[in-house]
Amino acid sequence: MKIVVYGAGGIGCYVGGRLAASGTAVTFVGRQRMADELGAHGLHLTDYLGADLRVSDVDFETTPDAATGADLVLVTVKSAATEGAAAELAAVLKPGAVVVSFQNGVRNGELLRLRLTEQIVVAGMVPFNVLNRGAGVFHQGTEGALDVQRDAALAPYVEAFQWAGLPLTQHDDILPVQWAKLLLNLNNPINALSNVPLRDELSQRAYRRCLAAAQAETLGILEIAGIEPAQLLAVPMHRFPAILRLPDFLFRRLASKMLAIDPLARTSMWEDLEAGRPTEIDYLNGEVVRLAESLGRSAPVNERLVELIRAAETDRRAWSGAELLRELQR
Repeated sequence: MKIVVYGAGGIGCYVGGRLAASGTAVTFVGRQRMADELGAHGLHLTDYLGADLRVSDVDFETTPDAATGADLVLVTVKSAATEGAAAELAAVLKPGAVVVSFQNGVRNGELLRLRLTEQIVVAGMVPFNVLNRGAGVFHQGTEGALDVQRDAALAPYVEAFQWAGLPLTQHDDILPVQWAKLLLNLNNPINALSNVPLRDELSQRAYRRCLAAAQAETLGILEIAGIEPAQLLAVPMHRFPAILRLPDFLFRRLASKMLAIDPLARTSMWEDLEAGRPTEIDYLNGEVVRLAESLGRSAPVNERLVELIRAAETDRRAWSGAELLRELQR
């Protein structure tokens, strides 16, 4: 079977790399910069549990034609690039090919289906964080497997993911899972604005109160929309804001697992700002604002975080927890 990772950045290189390290043939498609990096260094994959894997001979291509004849395509492009990727894939994929969206946000599967009408499109979600350390090194800093919409077309590939250490958890309805992940990803702009590692940020109550405000606002909008987010962690999502607001000493005691993060882990949005790339803010907090407007409501906390990240894309600064909290309380 021919497996292609389309849009091989941090998530794509890590997921595809784990498959390749376990013996599955994988073709990566991405930018020339990444092709040069992996050509020079290969792939080196590590995780917070101590995994240490290497792939020395990486099949990396830079044109859509590399997906011709693919049986399974893992789409890992940034959300803003989904429509373009769909158009490129529509021109080369064979009918019946399986396409899995492993992207942030909640609408990428729908966007892919609009163009890939002869293929089987499956919505998925990557719950864990991957840090690109450079020189071909990609590190999984937080826990989680892979979540996908249940589909019989995935059956031939389940064993390969299992062997790779990334088992597929299949769901009858993926939307509540996607919204639960988005609720967690509301921390992405806060971490990016803080300019500190995830564990340091979440250890400070002021930053956590910023996240609590964004999550509480979102949960209210989801309730109006009739969407119940799935429970991804030990704590139901509707309890997260209250836990985040706890004093530091209580938070460390009651939510120690949330702090069991690799000390170097950061969010992809921080990486985008560091690299001077556009972020996915419109597909995270912006998705909350969009849903609120469709319901005749507003989401001022999430809207302000969108504005702050857009400003940071051109004029970077580090916000202390107290400064950011005051800004969101205005």
